[in-house]
Amino acid sequence: MLIARRADTRARADFATWKMMAKLNGLSALPPDAQGFLEGYKKLLDRMSEDEASEATITEVYKAYYLEMGGGGNPPDVRTRAPEPVTDNVTAFRRPGPKAKKTGFFGAAAVSGTQKRPLPVALIFTCLVVVYVGIKYYWR
Repeated sequence: MLIARRADTRARADFATWKMMAKLNGLSALPPDAQGFLEGYKKLLDRMSEDEASEATITEVYKAYYLEMGGGGNPPDVRTRAPEPVTDNVTAFRRPGPKAKKTGFFGAAAVSGTQKRPLPVALIFTCLVVVYVGIKYYWR
């Protein structure tokens, strides 16, 4: 069933991409099998509605992908389940829980387990000045 779901998802995504490429005059950039499926889609449009033709083409692409992915025999129908009717669409109000703590400076909270606060910019600047003055004094 996993292969069937993957094949169906891939078929739907690829067909939508192919239709968009055809609308943007990029049909020649598509692989030959995609061009073949789109030609079949155009023929189906003459006989049925756009939605029906799309579903029929997606079914054909799905069958091809199912066999390509290693599925044996006839592919199972993954779209047979009807959506459950909505009986109650009201969501109860919930108060937001405590906010998640942010990770520390350079991920220090994830490493040490306790959250460390980053050094203030002024303290870092002061340390750099002290080191600079110390080096300048030492090299006299």
